[in-house]
Amino acid sequence: MITIREISPKETYAVRQPVLRKSKPIESCVFEGDDLESTHHFGLFDDKKLIGIISLFEKINPIFAAQNQAQIRGMAVLETHQKKGFGEALVRHCEAYCNENQIDLIWFNARTAAIAFYQKMNYQSVGEAFEIKDVGEHYLMFKNL
Repeated sequence: MITIREISPKETYAVRQPVLRKSKPIESCVFEGDDLESTHHFGLFDDKKLIGIISLFEKINPIFAAQNQAQIRGMAVLETHQKKGFGEALVRHCEAYCNENQIDLIWFNARTAAIAFYQKMNYQSVGEAFEIKDVGEHYLMFKNL
């Protein structure tokens, strides 16, 4: 049975490290703002096993006019469970959370390899590709809710 529920920042490391920070120390899984009360971490569980994560930060990107914005960070699904709709379920869960909490816009920095995944859910990219040190090439993406 698949469930999505709020989890602690530390619980995200079990998926962040093997998917997003391969062969990097566990400390690289700590994101600035993880522990803020306004940050929400969601885990997708298959039975009781954590297989996917997503984090939602209350953060304004001045490029966008919307007053109430949220940033998605650290969206990841364990490799053995990818391409089964779990990533989309996590993003949709964040969208529902944002709708319930009067957040008008979601934005994030997407890895180049994930652009098509997000475009299928009506996210748009803005500007040119840019490099995030030690992580790789990204694009700024957003969606008005």
